[in-house]
Amino acid sequence: MNRGKARKLREVIEQASASLPDETALEGVELFPIWEPRRFCSAGERLRYHGELYRVLQDHAAQADWTPDAAPSLYVRVAAPGTIPEWVQPLGAEDAYKKGDQVRHAGIVWESLVDANVWEPGAPGTETLWKEI
Repeated sequence: MNRGKARKLREVIEQASASLPDETALEGVELFPIWEPRRFCSAGERLRYHGELYRVLQDHAAQADWTPDAAPSLYVRVAAPGTIPEWVQPLGAEDAYKKGDQVRHAGIVWESLVDANVWEPGAPGTETLWKEI
């Protein structure tokens, strides 16, 4: 197969994979474009980085120091349904926890009791924001 045809086939595969639900997408992470610096990233698209799948949270031009694993205001790792992720300090409204979100923190599973929750679970004064489950 020549390079031009292979490149066109890659585009078709990436377009088709965009409509896959997360659960199916996680079975074929290789179908998604690789994150790279200087790439324009559109909100909602999924990219692969170090074998993991990430969703872009807001439009931006990728920079070398804004990698998906180091920029939680720009990317969120796509996890299998039912997976309870580790708590990560939100940087603002775009990555704050919603009411009902569950996280692991300090060996405990917590559930957010409010929307736009940016507070650390279990910290003093957060009794009305998180509940231990």
